[in-house]
Order: sequence, then C-alpha cells, then structure tokens
Amino acid sequence: MLEVRHVTKRYGKTLAVDDVSFTLDPGSVTVLLGPNGAGKSTIMKSIIGFLKFDGEILVGGEENKTPQARRIIGYVPEIPALYPNLTVSEHMEFLARAYRLTDYSARKEALLARFELSEHSRKFGDELSKGMQQKLNLCLGLLPEPQVILLDEPMIGLDPHAIKELRSTIEELRVQGRTLLVSTHIIDSVDMLWDRTVIMQGGKVKANVLREELDAQNKSLEQLFFEVTEGLKPEDEAADKTEKTGEGAEV
Repeated sequence: MLEVRHVTKRYGKTLAVDDVSFTLDPGSVTVLLGPNGAGKSTIMKSIIGFLKFDGEILVGGEENKTPQARRIIGYVPEIPALYPNLTVSEHMEFLARAYRLTDYSARKEALLARFELSEHSRKFGDELSKGMQQKLNLCLGLLPEPQVILLDEPMIGLDPHAIKELRSTIEELRVQGRTLLVSTHIIDSVDMLWDRTVIMQGGKVKANVLREELDAQNKSLEQLFFEVTEGLKPEDEAADKTEKTGEGAEV
C-alpha cells in the first residue's frame, strides 16, 4: 500500500535522509522511531509530498504526488496549522469541501464528540489551547477516511482521554484495513499498537522489524530501540541501571 524506495533528501550540504526504503502492508500499523534529528519528519513530509527528494514513493501503486495517490492519503502533522479566523466547525467544513466529501456531517460530529470538541465547535483556531488544537488536527486528518494515514508525533499535547481515544481509533483503522505510519520518539505511547517498527538514526534506517520477529527474540521495543541507537544490549542496560542506583555495590 505504501512503498518508499531509496529516498534521499538533502538540505544544502546536509544529508537529512539517506537511501531510505521500506514497504507497509494494508491493515498494518508501523511505528517510525528515532531520536530527534533522525530524519523521521523529513521522510513523513516527503511521503505526503511536501518536499522534493531523490528516489520513489508509491501510494496504492501510484506516485505519491499524483491526484490518485493524494486522494487516499491523509496526514496529521506534528504542529497543527490552523486558521485563526475559522472556527472548529468551519475548519472541518473547509477540509470537507477541499476533499469534495459528501455525506460527511455525521462523521464530522462523531469525530468532534470523540475528541471532546463538540462544545468548542464555535471557537476560533487561535482561541484553542494547544491540546485542543492537536485534537482538531487529528479530526481534520481523519475526516476524509484516507486509506493511508501518516501521524507525526500525534500524542504530544493530548490529555489521557484523548490518548485513549486515539489508540482506540488507530486499532479500529487497522481492523478496517487502513495503513498507518506513526512517527514518534516516545516509545511508551505506541508500545501496544504496532505491527512493524522502522528505526531511523542519522537519516538512515537502522532496523526494520516485525512484531512477531521481536517477540521471537524475547525483546521489548524499548530494548531494540536502545540496542540500535546506542548499542546497548539488555545486560548493558541492567549494568547501567545498577551503576546509577548503586544496587549490588559493596558496603
């Protein structure tokens, strides 16, 4: 459903993404992990078509910048880009018209209710708290019911109820056969959601692992992440914790 083939992106002399490739299947949740500056947001923006790049990205078999691909892909950016002079409800209407949606009113109201925005529907974009802006950001990304959904740090700024609802939404979308790519650096927020993890560091893919492969190795996602990004093995982590806490030291 989503194929990233040998994508490279430079900003001047800076190599932000270096020959990145991965393929995501329908009905799967892939977690894109990496420390700050790993290239996660760059690859997300390349997939959605915001950036020029070398390589190839296919969405449903079509090049990512074609109208056919754009109709089936949705994006929830890390930082909400709202219009200060549009209300919550008007944002939803604006997006629905941009996508030429029909019979969307019930879905619009259901999304606003799910993320506790119904009573704020007449508030303007610049009147919303950061948490409410992120909730509206999610509603806008989900309204068109895309087949491929990119979520860039979607849980930052959300309250516990909204995080719970987002996790439930992600699981429902997976069951419906949607393809989801969730970029984050907060491992705990996605530990129960993923089918595949792609770990990036320094612009490169350092690991591309299915959940069942990791389970067979009796490793957690956190263990894999630190092995890949810091070269720490489980015994190294245990020793590091012992050193910091003083456990096991002679007295």
